[in-house]
Amino acid sequence: MQPTPRPFFFTLHALLDAEGEITLGELLDAAGEQTYGLLVLLLSLPSLIPGLNVGLAPVGGIGLMALGAQLAWGTPHPWVPARIQAQPIHKGRIKEALARLEVQLNRLRWRGAERRPLHRRWVGACVAWTGFLLAVPVPLPFGNQLPAAILCLLGAALLEERPTWAWIGAAASLGNTLYFASSFGLIVRAFRKAFHAWVS
Repeated sequence: MQPTPRPFFFTLHALLDAEGEITLGELLDAAGEQTYGLLVLLLSLPSLIPGLNVGLAPVGGIGLMALGAQLAWGTPHPWVPARIQAQPIHKGRIKEALARLEVQLNRLRWRGAERRPLHRRWVGACVAWTGFLLAVPVPLPFGNQLPAAILCLLGAALLEERPTWAWIGAAASLGNTLYFASSFGLIVRAFRKAFHAWVS
């Protein structure tokens, strides 16, 4: 029987609690084979932080689309530019958002939520699509927070190898898609209004 991987949350907390700056590259080195899950989590967590989500959501969404596409394609390790890897991590904000996420994840750690290898390609496709939903500036309640929360769940599923969490995330992504689609007319009107304001 293949041994289940150690939960990466323990390692992530230890790195964030360490003194001094820590770069994204250092986190990726510590993640090893769990790099995809860590990157999905780190790119989606800021969009859950009030005051940051509006400006960071489109950027994070584009990055998550690229990341999900690489995972769906079967790339063993994601390509991250060296310049981005050298960027320091804002540990305080990340820890705050991570703590809130873990409160919700603890509710999903029931006995039936087994840890076993995921089908990473379809999870990657789900990450790419939900990243697109995050990147779209939708003028709806929870327009940024909802896809960001789904992506956090998908990232945690990749980190801890929990297929149940991935299925819940996929179902939530479908619900998010239907939520946006039901308000398609409002979204189109908002885009037209923004476009006319920009060109005038």
